This record gives sequence, C-alpha cells and structure tokens, in this order.
Amino acid sequence: MKTLIVYYSLEGNTKWAAETLAAALGADTLRLVPVAAYPDSGFKKFLFGGKSAVMKQTPELEPYEVDMAQYARVILATPVWAGTLAPPLRSFIRREDLAGKELALVASSMGGSPGKTFEHLKALLGVTGDVPTLSLRDPRSHPSQANEEALAAFCEKLTAGTGR
Repeated sequence: MKTLIVYYSLEGNTKWAAETLAAALGADTLRLVPVAAYPDSGFKKFLFGGKSAVMKQTPELEPYEVDMAQYARVILATPVWAGTLAPPLRSFIRREDLAGKELALVASSMGGSPGKTFEHLKALLGVTGDVPTLSLRDPRSHPSQANEEALAAFCEKLTAGTGR
C-alpha cells in the first residue's frame, strides 16, 4: 500500500517524526511550507502561531506537486498549537480530496498530551470512526524510550495485514 506522510513542522519535531515514519514504512513525504513563515522563537512564536491555530486560519502554502491518486494511505502529521493542529495542515486538508484514503494521524507536542488535536483533525476530515493515532512528546528535541515504543506500535498497527 503506497503511503504519503503530509506534515508541517516549525521546530523540527514533526519533521523528525515524519521522516522516521517514512523510513520505517517505506512512505513518501510532503512537507508543507506556508508562504508567510511563522516566527520560530520567542513570544511571537506563541502569539502568532497560537492565534492562527485558534482562529482556524488557512495560510497560503508554497506550491507543491503531489498526485493523491497514487496513495492509498495518507498520514497527517502536525505539531500541537494551542491544543489543535497547525494551520498549514488545515490548508492542505481543505485543498486536497482525501475521500477514500486510509488515514492516520500524528501529533507532536511539547507537553504530554495532544489535547483535542485528533478530535479537531477528525472533524475537519469528516471522519467518525477510529483512525490510528500517534502522539509524541518532543521526539527530536528529547528522545525517549516512550516515543520509540509508540512509534514502533504505530508502525506495527499500520502494517498489520497489509504485507508491508
């Protein structure tokens, strides 16, 4: 089953997760880049990023090329901003038709919980059933055995019965 991992990462934690998963699953990746970059340090990072997330903004993205028809599975990966997904991922979801795709969700956070990120993602996607999820805490910045075990279990769940 061909898999695409779509992600946005500001500080590198979600990028690390996406690349690690891609290597483990033999998946392709698509990095989302907003036209107007978010501040990446200091108070402005939290103010502008958090406001953008809470206001459910959909920033314009740098052009990318992807043929969604060639992917049966799409994994959406986001940092947790103000308890929800990062706005660039919202832009992607609104732009692309993901109907009929097997979906999985990944959230990386500085705290211990993704908050309502998965609920918000499922609502935005129009998904009512179970979707595999993976929550990581600072996976690049602070590697841990818990993150490694969660990654392995997530990959095992996705590959069970698929032959990959």
